[in-house]
Amino acid sequence: MNDTSRRIVVVDDDPSVRRGLERLLKSAGYQVETQASAREFLGSGDYDRASCLVLDVRMPGQSGLELQTVLEEAGYHIPVIFITGHGDIPMAVRAIKAGAVDFLTKPFDDQTFLDAVSQAIAKDRRPRRADTLSSE
Repeated sequence: MNDTSRRIVVVDDDPSVRRGLERLLKSAGYQVETQASAREFLGSGDYDRASCLVLDVRMPGQSGLELQTVLEEAGYHIPVIFITGHGDIPMAVRAIKAGAVDFLTKPFDDQTFLDAVSQAIAKDRRPRRADTLSSE
């Protein structure tokens, strides 16, 4: 599903991962923004523009799991896909229970990743559509 009106934000401390995912997502027709840390993302302050967050689990400072919690507690319900090279089952369960769309371990298949993004975009549309209908 190509949807250039949707912005995917990739937050990962590894520049090569950010570049690779940015290229992949742009080739699939998405608008992409990358951030090197949770702090950098939070500093941008423009959370409503994100239709999907791709978060590395382990980053210096604040982890992706901690960022997910901060956003949820602040009332931002942005679909999240976690990516990690060091995941385990309890970590995956925690992420999914907190509302993550998917939890992928590196290296992952490009199509599997794009399918997760598509699912996250679809999840993001439902609340926006419901808000639009209720305001009419």
